[in-house]
Amino acid sequence: MAGRDGQEPMLEGWGRIKGPGREEVSEDLERLTRDAVLTRGLGRSYGDSSLPPPSSPVAKGSRLADRILSFDPGSGLLRAEAGVTLLELNRLFLRRGWFVPVSPGTQFVTLGGMVAADVHGKNHHRDGCFGAWVTGLRVRVADGRILDISPRVEPELFFATVGGMGLLGHILEVEFRMVRIPSPWILCESERIGNLEAFLQALEEAGPLWPYTVGWIDCLSRGSGMGRGILQRGRFAEPEDAPALLPGNLKRRRIPFELPGFLLCRATVRLFNELYYRKHFPRMKRSILHPEKFFYPLDALLEWNLLYGPRGFTQYQCVLPREKGGAAARRFLELLTSRGGASFLCVIKDCGQVGGGLLSFPLPGISVALDIPVRDSTQELVDALNELVIEEGGRIYLAKDAFTRSDHFRMMEPRLARFLSVRRKWDPEGRIRSAQSIRLLGDKP
Repeated sequence: MAGRDGQEPMLEGWGRIKGPGREEVSEDLERLTRDAVLTRGLGRSYGDSSLPPPSSPVAKGSRLADRILSFDPGSGLLRAEAGVTLLELNRLFLRRGWFVPVSPGTQFVTLGGMVAADVHGKNHHRDGCFGAWVTGLRVRVADGRILDISPRVEPELFFATVGGMGLLGHILEVEFRMVRIPSPWILCESERIGNLEAFLQALEEAGPLWPYTVGWIDCLSRGSGMGRGILQRGRFAEPEDAPALLPGNLKRRRIPFELPGFLLCRATVRLFNELYYRKHFPRMKRSILHPEKFFYPLDALLEWNLLYGPRGFTQYQCVLPREKGGAAARRFLELLTSRGGASFLCVIKDCGQVGGGLLSFPLPGISVALDIPVRDSTQELVDALNELVIEEGGRIYLAKDAFTRSDHFRMMEPRLARFLSVRRKWDPEGRIRSAQSIRLLGDKP
């Protein structure tokens, strides 16, 4: 159906990757998902996983299905509709002494999206992915049935749905365990570190002592300073260390207009990285932080994706196996810089054990995530990075991906055959699909 200007309506992901489509939303998610091809939450996946196929260009949006259905304060067990956002959960529960067991780097995500991507956070080295805390799901599968599944009831379908990017069924409700916290404030240590080897050693040493760890590194520095950066370590503060008042609402600023793409060049990124690194003074800091400043720093800047200009950006996130050591991370950065990759945001995290989801992203090792402005050379850069990741035995995160080729994905994902077997069992006609599944799995357009 053409829009008022005669052009086909378009949907886009957070990276501003666009495709033909429109969205229908309703409070009644069960009714909405009848015969649906794809359900999406807030559309904040970076690539094309929330875009419908061109032949069925209507995505069903879950964001109005946002009721909390039950909460047990004794066990922390919560059940809610799939459209409930992390922002709303934090608003309601942080002040009451509860927090989600695993949080991604933004509050602007729905519970259904957290399950579909099997999100991980700064505590993956201890607590795994979100799916490890999910006790039950209500889903509509491709033949129209609505099923209640869990690790014990239809476990094969459950573990293919967790991390399955919405391709096994439409997630209607999510049940999971919240965790108690001593206060809503974060005790944080941050340290400026001069090179990659020292950074990775400090990250490894922090893991047993701190539940939350994350680092920013300068991905353009070379030589002895390659991989220099700032490491953050955090935990929820004890009552005696925390402010007496509850955290208030932080002021958010909005990017008022789309910036021209030429502003994001190697020189401006290099200048930003230098200033960001140098401003961390003294070398070691200890402070009490508002939880949003620790967990969701980018949420303070609304519409920050406009910074990347009209062509948008892709976030490339991979995990490199621990047994390959810091040398693999150095090889990754050397390749990135040699190919002209430039990113304001290059985040390193420590990953723990493999999750139960058949396509869950992390494995024991180091995760590297960076934003790449879309240029004519972006596909070539992603191809080169993927070839290195395959050689190292790593893999990429589907919630961020927009450019990986099908053959590269199949080479880095040994679990794919099992996932596809489960998917064929529950959806033999391939009714549920996305622009991403067309690109990576060969689904019909």
